[in-house]
Amino acid sequence: MASIENYDFNGKKAIVRVDFNVPLDENGNITDDTRIRGALPTLQKILNDGGSLIIMSHMGKPKGKVNPKLSLSQIKDAVAKALGRDVEFAPDCAAAGDMAAALKPGQVLLLENLRFYPEEEGKPVGIDKADPGYDAAKKEMKERQKEFAKTLASYADVYVNDAFGTAHRRHASTAVIADYFDNDHKMLGLLMEKEVKAVDNILNNIKRPFTAIMGGSKVSTKIGIIENLMDKVDNLILCGGMTYTFAKAMGGNVGQSICETDKLDLALDIMKKAKEKGVNLVLGTDCVAADSFSNDAKTQVVSVMDIPEGWEGLDAGPETRKAFADVIRNSKTILWNGPAGVFEFDNFTAGSRAIADAIVEATKNGAFSLVGGGDSVACINKFGLADEVSYVSTGGGALLEAIEGKVLPGIAAVKG
Repeated sequence: MASIENYDFNGKKAIVRVDFNVPLDENGNITDDTRIRGALPTLQKILNDGGSLIIMSHMGKPKGKVNPKLSLSQIKDAVAKALGRDVEFAPDCAAAGDMAAALKPGQVLLLENLRFYPEEEGKPVGIDKADPGYDAAKKEMKERQKEFAKTLASYADVYVNDAFGTAHRRHASTAVIADYFDNDHKMLGLLMEKEVKAVDNILNNIKRPFTAIMGGSKVSTKIGIIENLMDKVDNLILCGGMTYTFAKAMGGNVGQSICETDKLDLALDIMKKAKEKGVNLVLGTDCVAADSFSNDAKTQVVSVMDIPEGWEGLDAGPETRKAFADVIRNSKTILWNGPAGVFEFDNFTAGSRAIADAIVEATKNGAFSLVGGGDSVACINKFGLADEVSYVSTGGGALLEAIEGKVLPGIAAVKG
């Protein structure tokens, strides 16, 4: 594998897989450009060397069909502004050979959404897994995926993967394409290298106490990482919607709060394992309950074990915020994935804000702090504190799988 920092792109065409799956409002305007800004060092390095640039990304889940609402044409001007130069747009990512060939040093071409083609994800379309013809369809799609990747590879001399957010997927543009470049002509981008280093810090360069804060609505979606972290952390803070599954498992009344009633045994098992492994498991004790899922709902602070019928917990209460903050402030390694409440509503941000402020304080006192996962990133950005933590990851699922210890196909395909 080549190193991007030492590679000279002068006179070369580079095709770069980025993660420009940015959020858009109803008018197609970008509401958070973190991912575009994150890729700029890699893109500028190629252009400053005298190379030409082909940018490819996905947006949303069009499931192999063209969807104008998910067209990357909507972000072309924003990318051009970020790069400080004109950007051409190829309306068909699989028929951009002539446009790519015509690129001169310093020029930029943005390809249309890769996922408009089912070959990008490599999943058979219009056939169920239970269908007797599924295996044959899957095999055929894998061959089509290779051809799609080969087409993309033909546009350039060099392949750069800078899309950590999709590194856990074996897609045409994130992994299969790497097979069409030798080791001297494929590499990880600067953002990807930073992401890998940040994960390595969390997994292999731990300063203690190590605290992981896991939020989100469901225990079931986080069970893999929770179990993996049990062998690494000193403190495990579980917050957000999963709070109420644990409260219910302990015999509490959670009202209308989100709760996985089929995961109560799992919650009790997590508590048992934490005790066995000597992990300090920190759960919410009180919450801000609301009489409806609305920013303007009536609220009251109640015990998580005794939420009135018709009310639901939407944020951590004051006792819980203090308990979380006390643990975080005394930590030297911190991982935050998932908010403590419905932070999208301004009246229910206090729990997440308390976590963010404590992380910032710990970071100032020498802790390494990694914030990752879409909601956590949106949260830290909403509070304007992204520059005050050690690292903000662009990856959601990729970050979690890396921390679970799984091999990420997008990285493995480049490293060989």
